[in-house]
Amino acid sequence: MADADTAFDRLCLIRSSRIGPVAYRQLMMRFGSARAALDALPTLAARGGGGVPRLADAGAVRREMATAAKLGARYLFLEDPAYPPFLAELENAPPALLIRGEIALSARPCVAMVGARNASAAACRFARQIAQGLAESGVTVVSGLARGIDTAAHQGSLAGGTIGVIASGIDIAFPPENRELQERVAVEGLLLAEQPPGAEPLARHFPARNRIIAGLAQGTVVVEAAPRSGSLITARIAAEAGREVMAVPGSPLDPRAQGCNLLIRDGATLVQTVEDILEAVRPIDPRAVRTPAHDFGHGPASEPDEAGRGRIEGLLGPVPVPVDELIRQAGMPAAAVQLVLLELELAGRLERHAGGRVSLR
Repeated sequence: MADADTAFDRLCLIRSSRIGPVAYRQLMMRFGSARAALDALPTLAARGGGGVPRLADAGAVRREMATAAKLGARYLFLEDPAYPPFLAELENAPPALLIRGEIALSARPCVAMVGARNASAAACRFARQIAQGLAESGVTVVSGLARGIDTAAHQGSLAGGTIGVIASGIDIAFPPENRELQERVAVEGLLLAEQPPGAEPLARHFPARNRIIAGLAQGTVVVEAAPRSGSLITARIAAEAGREVMAVPGSPLDPRAQGCNLLIRDGATLVQTVEDILEAVRPIDPRAVRTPAHDFGHGPASEPDEAGRGRIEGLLGPVPVPVDELIRQAGMPAAAVQLVLLELELAGRLERHAGGRVSLR
């Protein structure tokens, strides 16, 4: 874990405006420390042609850290060796998490289980049994502490190892009826929150929560889901990250099974037993997945000239385009293109989209 001064600097950077997960990672790779990155923000934003990002209020950051400590939570930063290895693979991995519980659970093989909030009684029973079987096999079960399938997954795996990821501050229980379950997860398993203490679970927080659920796991199992649901968002994120997507088939007459059946039609692995899931998930040692945290600060130092900056900006427009395509068309080193994108983002002129795409605002 980071010392108090380092944690304060990192949190100040994270809580500053225009500093998203990708920008944070790029800044840390380039400057090596949050303090150096904070000092460089005015220059970078000026190069991007915009105003300086609003820096986090130091007093507010210190109050947040004090509140977290009173709640018995601690910060886990992307640079920390204990940061969940599969989650760190995501380009937009959370720069900081607030955690309660046993972080070692995230270093075990992890499988996410998600599904409908209004799940059938049979599906909840099935999810609970599958989660128990996975936990007894040494697999940590990850879910989102929502009603329905999430609740059943945590109940089944609580004794053997479960991780709950919430869309609110770590002190807020949602839904309220899961307050006791959430506390048990924090005490007996691991509870994670990306939002600061006191943050209510707003609608925009749930897709961000879903990426953490998918990112923590080697594979995601969908038990019941409607065609348009957060569970399918989680499955899509898992697929985009190269993780296994599994689905439990259901009756075509049940709307709650349509999402799972569609996933299977589109290539997801059909699973019906614990053994099916264990067979589908590759036996990867999570400790071998990510680059060591001390590699931050050793990124390439390519500096494009003004012509190069103009060429990169000229390739951008209001339509989102993959960063890889920009690099190909610019004919410049990836680090140079990433630097220009970072400058534009800090200037408030660039928007990042899902799937590694960017556009001008």
